[in-house]
Parts: sequence; C-alpha cells; structure tokens
Amino acid sequence: METVQSVALAAGLAWGSGLRLYAVLFAAGLLNRLGLLDLPQALQVLAHPWALGASGAMLALEFLADKIPVVDSVWDAVHSFIRIPAGAVLAASALGAHEPVIAVVAAILGGTLAAGTHAAKSGARALINTSPEPFSNVATSLGEEATLAGGLYLALAHPLVFLVLLLAFVVLLAWLLPRLWGGVRLLARRLRGATSP
Repeated sequence: METVQSVALAAGLAWGSGLRLYAVLFAAGLLNRLGLLDLPQALQVLAHPWALGASGAMLALEFLADKIPVVDSVWDAVHSFIRIPAGAVLAASALGAHEPVIAVVAAILGGTLAAGTHAAKSGARALINTSPEPFSNVATSLGEEATLAGGLYLALAHPLVFLVLLLAFVVLLAWLLPRLWGGVRLLARRLRGATSP
C-alpha cells in the first residue's frame, strides 16, 4: 500500500501543478510542517518557513490574477514554462528515493500530466475569458480551486480512489484536448479577422 500512496502523491502533485502550482507547493509544505503529511525527504524543503512564505505569497498573487480575465490568460501563458517542469520535478522528487530510473520515469509522466492539465485549464479559460461578464471566470476559478482541494485530499487520504479517478481524467483529457484547442484556434482566427482593417 505504501507504493500506491507514493504514486498517488507523485501523481497528485504533478496533476495539481497543472492547475495551481503555488497552491500545491503551499499545501504540501504546510501539511508537512503541521505533521499531517509525511513528505519524502526531497520535498521536505517545502515546509521551510522561507519556502512557505514564497509559495504563500505566490498563491495569493495567483488567486487574484486568476479572477481577472485578461490577467488570467497572460498568467497562464507565462506559467506554461513553470507549471510543467515543476510537475516533473515534484513527481520525480516524490518517487526519486527509490531508484534513479523511477525518478526519470516519474519526471516524464509527471511533466506530461502537468502539461495536459495545464493545457486543458488554459485552453478552457481562454474560451471562458471571451465572455463579457466576469462571473463565469470567477466561478470557473473557484471551481478549479475546489477541484484541486478535493483531488489533493483524495490523493492523500484515498490514494487508490484518486488514481482511478486520475485515469478517467486522462482518458477524458485525451478526448477533450483536441476539441478544446480547436475552439481556441477558431477563436484566434475570429479575433484576427475582427481586428483586420
């Protein structure tokens, strides 16, 4: 069962990084600091007061940025270069104590999972951000935060349930991403057409 817990932790951290990296870092560090989560040695640095301060400050900034449509899209674009490698590093660090080859495999799969989650999030938000009213953006942001909290809870408290749901998410992602990004491309073409003289 310890292996299932380790895999669920690695997968949960990588998946969560694609949604809200700083929330994942802060939650993992705080839970470890409070003695509610036993992080692997390589991740215990997240519980250091400086790390908690930095991740907490970035969490607050991301919380606000995620509620403003244009800022949200820019934030997501910039974080394409941050969330994905972070997901890879977190997954590798969660499983890296076993063997180097496991750390490499965890990094590859963790980065891929973070990339898929981030692509779905940023693509959906790009479409939602075109709505002139701000409520759908705020509601979606709060929904993402609730999903993240529920997912991390399951990864830590019910790892097998989390892994089964994660597998279903990956299957849904494989079906959804081409359609989602097709919609984003169509939106980009329409915007280019609207701005052309």
